[in-house]
Amino acid sequence: MTEQLDEKELVHGCIRGDKRYQKMLYDLYGKKMYGVCLRYCNDKDIAKDVMQDAFVKILTNIGQFKFTGPLEAWIRRIMVNTSIQFYRSSISLKEVELSEAHGEVRYDETFSKLSKDEILRLIQNLAPGYRTVFNMYVIEGYSHAEIAEMMGINENTSKSQLSRARVILQEEIKKLYSK
Repeated sequence: MTEQLDEKELVHGCIRGDKRYQKMLYDLYGKKMYGVCLRYCNDKDIAKDVMQDAFVKILTNIGQFKFTGPLEAWIRRIMVNTSIQFYRSSISLKEVELSEAHGEVRYDETFSKLSKDEILRLIQNLAPGYRTVFNMYVIEGYSHAEIAEMMGINENTSKSQLSRARVILQEEIKKLYSK
């Protein structure tokens, strides 16, 4: 689905409510978007539920897609927003003061020795607030101002959550390699 014409055909088929095109959309992006949701939800079943909710939103609102960027980016944004909405509805974010953060984490070559599954597991084990901010900032590339607005938190809270997440990840990596 790299050609613009193919993407347009897929979107227009979904707009018409054609089940074949809807299944093609799901088959094309489902696995990757499940990975996006799984980064925000540390439970596989919840991640599947969030992804399904997001696909319902996508299919309901696909007529709003304007072809100004890649379809995958539009879908990913809906997945992230749906994950954040789930998070906000189920857990209240604990604010961590900047003074509680133990300093900035520096790159450690042991990080490069970890497999993708080990990294994902470490991220999933973070507390929900830390995990969400870490994913949004490091993986999705949102700024602290955008994260604060999307999550309904203070920008400094976003910064402190990221800082603390990095410290925790570094500590967990050290534990893995000190055994």
